[in-house]
Amino acid sequence: MMMKHLGFWVFFVIIGINWVVLGFDQSDSDEYFDKTELSIFDSSAAAAAVPNNSLVVGLTLIQGAAAKGAVCLDGTLPGYHFHAGFGSGANSWVIHLEGGGWCNTIKSCVYRKTTRRGSSKYMEKKLVFSGILSNKPEENPDFYNWNRIKVRYCDGASFAGEGEDKAANLQFRGQQIWLATMEELLSKGMRSAKQALLSGCSAGGLASILHCDEFRDLFPSSTEVKCLSDAGLFMDAVDVSGGHTLRNLYSGVVSLQGVKSNLPKTCTDHLDPTSCFFPQNLIDNIKTPMFLLNAAYDSWQVMSSLAPSSADPNGSWKDCKMHHTLCSSTQIQFLQEFRNKMLNAVEGFSSSPKNGLFVNSCFAHCQSERQDTWFADDSPNINKKAVALAVGDWYFGRDSIKAIDCAYPCDTTCHNMILE
Repeated sequence: MMMKHLGFWVFFVIIGINWVVLGFDQSDSDEYFDKTELSIFDSSAAAAAVPNNSLVVGLTLIQGAAAKGAVCLDGTLPGYHFHAGFGSGANSWVIHLEGGGWCNTIKSCVYRKTTRRGSSKYMEKKLVFSGILSNKPEENPDFYNWNRIKVRYCDGASFAGEGEDKAANLQFRGQQIWLATMEELLSKGMRSAKQALLSGCSAGGLASILHCDEFRDLFPSSTEVKCLSDAGLFMDAVDVSGGHTLRNLYSGVVSLQGVKSNLPKTCTDHLDPTSCFFPQNLIDNIKTPMFLLNAAYDSWQVMSSLAPSSADPNGSWKDCKMHHTLCSSTQIQFLQEFRNKMLNAVEGFSSSPKNGLFVNSCFAHCQSERQDTWFADDSPNINKKAVALAVGDWYFGRDSIKAIDCAYPCDTTCHNMILE
């Protein structure tokens, strides 16, 4: 259940529902489950924020995918949800890559294949399309009548793995899933697109960065092609214990799932493969126009990268992670330093006229999928411009968008995530 309370968005979480493994062994801590899969992070499960007349779209499995080696972790077929465009948007396409963490060990991947993030057997047969996927102009002013596709995520390596573990009966086929899905959509009319936008949230936001230039290469030069990464700017940051929680996770993902061969050569020619899974080392070399949408105090990164239980065994960060107003001055300073590192990481990217940026000082994660954060009467904004309008202005060249919020606590428009 979700309700607005004292200017914040409050979420009540029932432990045990919709957990998906982030990547570490389950025995380590509940912090190592992917909280992007809780209802607080997942628009498809945020029923309280979904109107009764919302668009619901069915799941399509890619029937020829297995023959191409494009299968989920458990060997089942990958899938997507497709709502056709109409009117002036009939030849325009939004491809949105689903998020859902990663798996970096055999144990965590074996568990993951018993969930919707590792097997299409457990995927919802229908999903609500909201935010950037909505078909209503009052909810999605620039993309409502485009062909809108949500690509399901079932490989655990941001659509970039390539390999298998026969002993554990695991298929690491993210790259093949990406290729098979694009081939399928091209055959359904995307080949003749006049405009196309590759977007993604969380692990899908990382995937949109990894695959952005590949996506551009699918189309003729006459097609207007751009990319959007929402909550995909995962930072190679030091956690509260001085360790590198996320780097350790990414190292396992890259090595276990054979990601190296699918990473951009412009990065791997001078950095190690794990570093090249971090967007901060990729974004400056992407040729295709890209828009980065990110909360400066990304809720997932605060909870699972900066201050996981493994780095905070005494629980001194527990209250701060649940409710940012309970953070001490020292903790706020640590988070401000994280924000500063994020802003430094996008400085070169932002200097390019082709790119767009919207970094708001919120405790949030994935703001393009949920209607209340994408475009609503009280949705988050910077300089009175909501996320949807900023992305639209950038895509269509109506305005140059380099929106960086003032530091916390100045922004009163945030829909901050608070756990109770």
